[in-house]
Amino acid sequence: MKSIAILAFTLLAVTASVSSQKYTTKYDGIDVDEILKSDRLFNNYYKCLLEQGRCTPDANELKRLLPEALQTNCAKCTEKQRQGAVRVINYLIENRGAQWKTLQAKYDPSNIYINKYRKEAQQAGIKI
Repeated sequence: MKSIAILAFTLLAVTASVSSQKYTTKYDGIDVDEILKSDRLFNNYYKCLLEQGRCTPDANELKRLLPEALQTNCAKCTEKQRQGAVRVINYLIENRGAQWKTLQAKYDPSNIYINKYRKEAQQAGIKI
């Protein structure tokens, strides 16, 4: 489920340097709560991920890296990025269920990652 967590973290505009072993920390200072509380900001990231709107350069990079992060259990994520992802996922599930399901349908249509990471998600406090 940690890989699903990166999906939520994608909304936070994390980008990765292709040549590094970890995703860049360039966007670790982003105020996650500001994005989650702002319909405008949240929807910009959401639409980008669904290919229904324009993407900022960082959101576009995240959209590109999301499949890898899901496949590798977020192996290149820093601990701070993982913690932020858990916070965002919990918010999405509890407050934006329909949008969470839409993102899940796009990035995990067969529930491969939900099933693969379910136990880890529960340990991280994510209520699936």
